[in-house]
Amino acid sequence: MMAMEVGRVCTKLLGREADKNCVIVEIVNKNFVVVSGPKELTGVKRRRCNIKHLEPWQVKINVEKGASDDTLKAAIEKAKIEGYS
Repeated sequence: MMAMEVGRVCTKLLGREADKNCVIVEIVNKNFVVVSGPKELTGVKRRRCNIKHLEPWQVKINVEKGASDDTLKAAIEKAKIEGYS
């Protein structure tokens, strides 16, 4: 499994936001992380998520732990990630 780290781009697998993309913004513990789309970009709200419900991409963007949605959106647009929406 790909390392779950801050900035890792993922796809949510379960829940109402299934098949939507998000970025890990904080590591809570070995089982949970905080992710954000951000909502206006992909529809994924900032929330805690079980890592078993995420499929990590090989792509990682450069964001700091706990980055705001505005900072995250700017980093995603700067990275020009193909297929992220």
